[in-house]
Amino acid sequence: MDVVALDTYVAHRINVRVPDFAGFRTRYEHAVPRLPAAEVESMTARNASWAEMLDYIDAAAPHGFLIYHSNEMQPLMGLAGDDARAVAYLMGNHTIAERMFRHDPRAMLYAPLRTLIWEHADGTAWFSVDLPSSQFAGIGIREVADVGVELDSKLAALLETLDLDVPRGLG
Repeated sequence: MDVVALDTYVAHRINVRVPDFAGFRTRYEHAVPRLPAAEVESMTARNASWAEMLDYIDAAAPHGFLIYHSNEMQPLMGLAGDDARAVAYLMGNHTIAERMFRHDPRAMLYAPLRTLIWEHADGTAWFSVDLPSSQFAGIGIREVADVGVELDSKLAALLETLDLDVPRGLG
């Protein structure tokens, strides 16, 4: 591998209009619960088996995803006079990400997935995320790309659960 390399890939973004910012945020955070960090840290500290972690996360993530971090943008951007609401999330599942990490740690550039619930200047609310398969295909390893396609399907199922239109070709 070269010491310095410039890789190019194309990402595809999904933008889905949602009924309203606050209501959708509540529904999203219910469907995608926060990572139970204390339990996961406890499992790590006691060197739990990977099988135990798989079972625990499978039960904790009813739709396959957990929120690892969220960042409400408006308070900070409001200092510059911006009033649009936006909340950025890191949404993923480390037990799925491991299946890519084992082939190439660069997959962690895109795992967890970045999602955004945001308001347009016209007041409409949106949910945006880059298509996982396009991001992970950019790594150039078939096994990593295959997991990206699987994540597309999980994302499509999540959108259906949230009563959103699923873009053609997703899932």
